[in-house]
Amino acid sequence: MIALRIPSRVPRDPRYFQIVSLLLLCIYGVASLDFPVSCVQIGLILTLSLLAQWVCGKYFRLKNFDFRSPLISGLSLCLLLRTGSFWLAGLAAVIAIGSKFLIRIRGKHIFNPTNFGIVCLLVLDDGAWVSPGQWGNVAWFAFLLVCLGGLVAYRSSRSDISLAFLVAYCLMLYGRAIWLGDPISIPFHQLQNGGLLIFTFFMISDPKTTPNTRAGRMIYAVLVAAVSNWIQFGLFHPNGFLFALVCLAPHVPLIDRLFPGQPYHWPGYPELQAPIKKGESHVLHDKDPCGAGYLSVPGVAF
Repeated sequence: MIALRIPSRVPRDPRYFQIVSLLLLCIYGVASLDFPVSCVQIGLILTLSLLAQWVCGKYFRLKNFDFRSPLISGLSLCLLLRTGSFWLAGLAAVIAIGSKFLIRIRGKHIFNPTNFGIVCLLVLDDGAWVSPGQWGNVAWFAFLLVCLGGLVAYRSSRSDISLAFLVAYCLMLYGRAIWLGDPISIPFHQLQNGGLLIFTFFMISDPKTTPNTRAGRMIYAVLVAAVSNWIQFGLFHPNGFLFALVCLAPHVPLIDRLFPGQPYHWPGYPELQAPIKKGESHVLHDKDPCGAGYLSVPGVAF
């Protein structure tokens, strides 16, 4: 077997690859596919995502500003979330980034920021919706190849959960079609969903919100796929995978207790030095391993 080696001069942090791929897709979508999102709205979402990260970092006394995670969240919002209101678009960005700091268990944020921000907007206001199927076949296949190539290049960023979810989701779709006697072209068309690709490779694969062990991630991926199909076909909701992830994300700490393992840290960032005991506070590191930081609040363990 040939081992893939990444040259030392290439950034090993997978977030750089994610930023480039999402940015190119966003530019292509606006310029060539007529995505119904204005440049002003894109600028607003990205600006507020970065600003929310900076403000929260100052409030929680983080020493370094990390632009990568909020930029990924903002670009994903630009690609998926649709609204005619600038106010709602900005609110989604603030909710997404704020959730990383405010909803945490033992130093680990629970929800994927983009997923949480979108679902909150869908629940709170009818003026927001998700537009996942506007890419066309060419853009969909191109982005699929880019995402699969990224998984090969950055194997350490927990690509196993992306592949496990995609396989489980595909098997369930095709199994349902065979059971109902539907043409195979139906589940194939259902898979040609730009939102599903972003979800698979940028949301459920978020290493900071997934179980710490491979066994836990495999179980989690199958559960998300199953709940996604139930919401989509049982409750007739078109965005089943988004709601499934929000519903199951709070169960990740339980999975981590059943399958204990080392939490993920972005390449080049310090490890958590010791387990946090009840009543102790987290140590604030010079560099933040998850884009949000271990919160240093006396007497409270997050």
